[in-house]
Amino acid sequence: MSSCRLLLSQLKLWTSGGNKWKRGLNKGTGWSGKAFLSTSSCPKVCIVGSGPAGFYTAQHLIKARQDVEVDIYERLPVPFGLVRFGVAPDHPEVKNVINTFTQTAKHPRCSFYGNINVGKDVTISELQQAYHAVVLSYGAEGNRRMGIPGEDLPGVYSAKDFVGWYNGLPSCRELNPDLSCETAVILGQGNVALDVARILLSPLDILKKTDITQPALEALAESRVQKVLIVGRRGPMQVACTIKELREMVNLPGTRPEMLAADFEGIPEALKDVARPRKRLTELLLKTALEAPGDKELERRKNATKVWGFRFYRSPTEILSEPNLNRTSGIRLAVNRLEGSGDGAQAVLTGEVEDVSCGLVISSIGYRSLPIDSTVPFDPHRAIVPNSLGRVPQAAGLYCSGWLKTGPTGVIATTMNNSFDTARSLLEDMESGTLDVSPARTGSQVVSRLLEERGVKPVTFSDWEKIDSLETKRGDACGKPREKLLTVEEMLTAART
Repeated sequence: MSSCRLLLSQLKLWTSGGNKWKRGLNKGTGWSGKAFLSTSSCPKVCIVGSGPAGFYTAQHLIKARQDVEVDIYERLPVPFGLVRFGVAPDHPEVKNVINTFTQTAKHPRCSFYGNINVGKDVTISELQQAYHAVVLSYGAEGNRRMGIPGEDLPGVYSAKDFVGWYNGLPSCRELNPDLSCETAVILGQGNVALDVARILLSPLDILKKTDITQPALEALAESRVQKVLIVGRRGPMQVACTIKELREMVNLPGTRPEMLAADFEGIPEALKDVARPRKRLTELLLKTALEAPGDKELERRKNATKVWGFRFYRSPTEILSEPNLNRTSGIRLAVNRLEGSGDGAQAVLTGEVEDVSCGLVISSIGYRSLPIDSTVPFDPHRAIVPNSLGRVPQAAGLYCSGWLKTGPTGVIATTMNNSFDTARSLLEDMESGTLDVSPARTGSQVVSRLLEERGVKPVTFSDWEKIDSLETKRGDACGKPREKLLTVEEMLTAART
């Protein structure tokens, strides 16, 4: 057995009664006990970003090879990325994956270092010198712009920022969206668009039992939004949401659907040759839009006080403003027709336009990754790091996973497979010798010295557990799963208490 594997087997024995030994060193030093026992001959991998892509990549590396050590660096003091800040508050079951990520973070060969802004506190080049491999998994924190007049008016928000606001992302804390209008328009018809629509229309009694932030809950209690239109440039057979999300909208208490029959012309006939998942989704849309409801559903709709509906074949061309007032009063939509069929159908302008009165516009047309460092290749058009199965060309030892690798597509399961693929590429390179792991690398030890010199103190996973404990206690006090800390300063105070 190699000295590295022998040392790691001893470390497993020392930590087998839990992670008390490791946490004790964490508490005393701010860095994992691994830094004291690690031998420089072990392959060392650094992962930038602690969302699903980062944790799934780490999980596969640790399970597949018994001598790899993985350090995860995160800009915020808290881990889990979009699982914490992107998943809808009323979907707590989706957040159960945090249990798996926690097991990975507590593994003797994995360490979490939060409150470290890679690219600023430490450079990619410095990480490459400290580790045998660097995996970029920092996701997509930018917004795709619509590129139309008026999109910067008050009353226009990105779905990313709106979701970050009600989920407690520190950078979105001051968003303070204006919910004083009657009609809201959401541009885009994916799951995030439906999450936003559901949050805008859900009864407060439902939201009060979730981990939605208190400021968002208070704002929604005062909201005057009664109608939400979910707009897409193509038709019912190209809608991007899943059937689960659509069913939730159809059954949302206190609401009723209103759609245009003309949007569904020819759709029943086109369903004959469609794959089953798409067929079931479209059939539910057709039933909701066109079929006469039964007595029970009819009664429910009669008692509904809020309305939602899809609007198909429409593209935004301008955000309208009130005369002499710098605020949103409506949106101008171009009417489209489709050329082609299925997922490849293209929206083509007909020359017709229509104006919709609204005071709130939320753009849910996609997230966008941003470059992290001038030394890292970046495709500004596709907003990804160019790669082949996660390998970054002409950059030995540099890899990427998650949305930075593929663009913002899919669900958490998609990201899992994407990240496992990157981990496999990295492991194959180790085995083949393409990635040379023979030179000694000290990993977090050298990075810790750099950060100490720069006055940056990391947050370890045991520090995060203090934040977690405080948030759950605050939640218990008001009947919620947790009440999130909303600023980095509050998080750091809790972590260091």
